[in-house]
Amino acid sequence: MPVIKVEMFEGRTIEQKRELVEVLSKETARITGCSVESIYVVIDEVKKENWGAGGKLCSDKYPD
Repeated sequence: MPVIKVEMFEGRTIEQKRELVEVLSKETARITGCSVESIYVVIDEVKKENWGAGGKLCSDKYPD
């Protein structure tokens, strides 16, 4: 039972998340030889203000 955890900034549409889950599941099944039904994908959306990179908050580095 593979579990794929995706951490990304919030703001993607439900359609984008749906496609991401579908593609990640299909490709993981193809590569590992397990069934698509056995794969779980967890999307954890993070606010830019709660993520730091290079010593700065991402909300400062990547303003909208």
